[in-house]
Amino acid sequence: MNRNLLLIAISLFAWGVGEGLFIYFQPLYLQEFGANPVLTGVVFSGMGIAMGLSQIPAGYLSDRYGSRTLMWLSWILGSTSAILMALAQSLPVFIVGLILYGLTGSVMAPMNSYITTVRGKLSIGRALTFTSGLYNVGAVLGPISGGLIADRLGLRIVYIVAAVVFVISTIIVLFVEKNPEPHQADQVSGNSMGLLKNTRFLIFLGIAMVSIFTLYFPQPFTPSYLQNQQGLSLSTIGLFGAIGSLGNAVAMLTLGNLNAVTSFIIGQTWLLVFSIIYLKADLPVWFGIGYFFIGGYRLCRSMVLAIARTFIHPRQTGLAYGMVETVNSVAVILAPILAGFIYNQNPYLVYRISIVLVSVVIAFNILILVIMKRNGKNEPQNSSIQ
Repeated sequence: MNRNLLLIAISLFAWGVGEGLFIYFQPLYLQEFGANPVLTGVVFSGMGIAMGLSQIPAGYLSDRYGSRTLMWLSWILGSTSAILMALAQSLPVFIVGLILYGLTGSVMAPMNSYITTVRGKLSIGRALTFTSGLYNVGAVLGPISGGLIADRLGLRIVYIVAAVVFVISTIIVLFVEKNPEPHQADQVSGNSMGLLKNTRFLIFLGIAMVSIFTLYFPQPFTPSYLQNQQGLSLSTIGLFGAIGSLGNAVAMLTLGNLNAVTSFIIGQTWLLVFSIIYLKADLPVWFGIGYFFIGGYRLCRSMVLAIARTFIHPRQTGLAYGMVETVNSVAVILAPILAGFIYNQNPYLVYRISIVLVSVVIAFNILILVIMKRNGKNEPQNSSIQ
């Protein structure tokens, strides 16, 4: 395996540990600062806005100047924002740290472009899911530790520990080498037309945005639902978060070798199972099992990139990935706002609506894929998406 790919994976493992420490507790920490569900939804959407605005510029700069510098800046920003959140004594300061942390999402396009170029003999889908899988293996450890620390020492200590882990992750990523040339096999493949004139790519962007919105919709207020409606402790919620990260890792590492479209549909089905369980469950063990199926969301995020890559020229990878992450961010912006309003009225309704939305999206995506196949526009059968 390429040394740089391994360093990225190790750094992401550490980042997964750090982010896993606090990510599932963010709505609860905001609640401690006095934020209501609507404000919490707006804050999460603000993170999505920060992420969305940075994606295309980051992708463009990645294609033009190389991915490594963009990656370094994002890792450093993430560590800085984590330190700010840890030191925050008021809601406004914490929100600033949270929004800055949202900007670290700009790393997605450069990082995934970098991973694509250093993947060696691995397929794009396999390389992306391997590194993401290592992140999620790390994220299994974070929530359990975070929940135990939060119950004993408070949530603020959780953020302090996370900041330290982020600094370690940043040091590791600083050792990656400069971008190599595009993968040799990519030199003779792809579509060289401008992305804005690439109809198939633009259509797929629409499919991706609707799908990611639907899959993310039930997630932001699930920790609040578990604490406020089900009466579960922070350590239990942290354990469930770890189970969710385990689901992410299992989905990435076991399904990453499948055809990208197949994995995309399987991931959506997992979120349908999650919503059904959370609507019907009445025992804590079932909520833990349900959290495992959140792994379908991360799988879909990676497969969206793998599918999109088949529609574009290799030298447009950074910009194309930036556009994909931008539409994903639009979904992440809108979903928490709608979920916050619905949760404020009736928490259980979030999961009822999710079941309907995910079912419709699965049926729609399958139908679109059948039409594409009949028209001879099915996913290209090459090694990059197998």
